[in-house]
Amino acid sequence: MDAITYTQARKNFTQTMNNVCENHSPIIITRQNASPVVMMSLEDYNGVEETLYLLRSPKNAEHITKALQDLKDKKYTERKLIEK
Repeated sequence: MDAITYTQARKNFTQTMNNVCENHSPIIITRQNASPVVMMSLEDYNGVEETLYLLRSPKNAEHITKALQDLKDKKYTERKLIEK
């Protein structure tokens, strides 16, 4: 993840926001005498929130992990969709 200073972010605010959104790449903004912050697109933020929600339940996290492993191990059955 790239980092820029608060001054750089302020001078190029629109371009910084565009880069973050277009590249789906968050950026760290450093500040003097204060904690750094992260700028990320709303789309990416919503994705992180959804992932955290899905993994919050240990049973759901276990189910997702098993499903991913089954997919990796090719333990699945292909089925045709029924069109109505």
